[in-house]
Amino acid sequence: MFRHSSEHVDSYYAHSCRDRLTHHPVLRGALQCDVLVIGAGFSGLHTALRLAEAGRRVILLEASRVAWAASGRNGGQAILGWSCDMQPLEKALGIERARRLWDSMTWAAHELRELPQRHGFDCDYRRGHLWTAVLPRRVAMLHEWQEQAAYKWGHRALQFVSHEQMPEWVASERYCAGLYDPEAGHLNPLKLALGLAEAFARAGGQIFEQSRALSQDAHGGGYRVHTEQGSVQAEQLVLACNTYIDSLEPRLARRILPVGTYQIATEPLGGAEALLPRNACITDNQFVLDYFRRTPDHRLLFGGGCTYLGGLPRDMAAATRPFLERVFPQLAGVAIDFAWGGHIDVTRARTPDIGGENGRYWLQGFSGHGVLPTLAAARAVSDAILGDGDELALYQQLRNPDFPFGERLAAPLEAIGKAWYRLRDHF
Repeated sequence: MFRHSSEHVDSYYAHSCRDRLTHHPVLRGALQCDVLVIGAGFSGLHTALRLAEAGRRVILLEASRVAWAASGRNGGQAILGWSCDMQPLEKALGIERARRLWDSMTWAAHELRELPQRHGFDCDYRRGHLWTAVLPRRVAMLHEWQEQAAYKWGHRALQFVSHEQMPEWVASERYCAGLYDPEAGHLNPLKLALGLAEAFARAGGQIFEQSRALSQDAHGGGYRVHTEQGSVQAEQLVLACNTYIDSLEPRLARRILPVGTYQIATEPLGGAEALLPRNACITDNQFVLDYFRRTPDHRLLFGGGCTYLGGLPRDMAAATRPFLERVFPQLAGVAIDFAWGGHIDVTRARTPDIGGENGRYWLQGFSGHGVLPTLAAARAVSDAILGDGDELALYQQLRNPDFPFGERLAAPLEAIGKAWYRLRDHF
């Protein structure tokens, strides 16, 4: 697997949360609980909080710090849907059952807006996402999704934005049209994660950082997990490790590929409001997409680069600048104050890998689109632990096969595929 040392920690989010960062103790000695959750990212935090609020004794183990990986350094775009879109879900489940998963996504969009208010924290949430077409032939994709979203999935809030209207949304000539979703939004992901951790602790949960789970085994009618300095005996176990599951569960690790991704934050801009007049977050419908948004302190956050062959660019700012200036030529030479990256867990079909058996559950494979899907998946897993496994059963009907030939060949094959799609995007 990719080593943690390749991660860049000097992110804009860490800078913006420097007064809120807290430290949780290292696990020492032997403890017991009802449910042990491994991984303090979005999926682990949401699951742990829901279970603690339901009265379960929950312990959360984190190998590094809360939201240290992708959950604390992603693009912060809370977009409805999954990385795979709806077609694979409809094919596997049929329209009616796929509609149940879509309904869980609309629930997650509403719940994410309510969570900070309910628990008394701020995560800089702003409503609105604009999905754009760079190529004229891909404007049809916007119309197609607007029609399908309304008549198949009941999502009738989408608004088409014509080419003539685009300057009202984004000060760039790159885009032909857009599709606006008022139910989506954007936020500071690290502030969200820290707020969830605080709420979990207030609900009676325990968090242990710098406490990597080294092994797990069935024991005493439940599971026992060992760390370097302690152990936890739990009736039920939740694996929310995503790309860092490594050797803790090789069977799950074979189904995901770590992919490096990175973004930048500019210096504060005097004309930031003019770049995105309606303050929506933006993505495009290229296969290798750009994504960007404004921050409360008037910076532009911009991302889109990814690597399949391990590591991250030595100079992420230099690697990203051409894409930034392609969208906004008026920002040529602008100072870049922060550049950071991390790894996301990608499945072969980009479908989420959510399941459970014999009291052990897992959440992974969000494929770079996890702010809302992690919350929807956490509801399915926590409900199953509390006795209602209907929604989890739908996820388990999605097929997520192993990557062929192991990681050494899977990554180069994915890189070749990415290069092919970049050519298709270009031509």
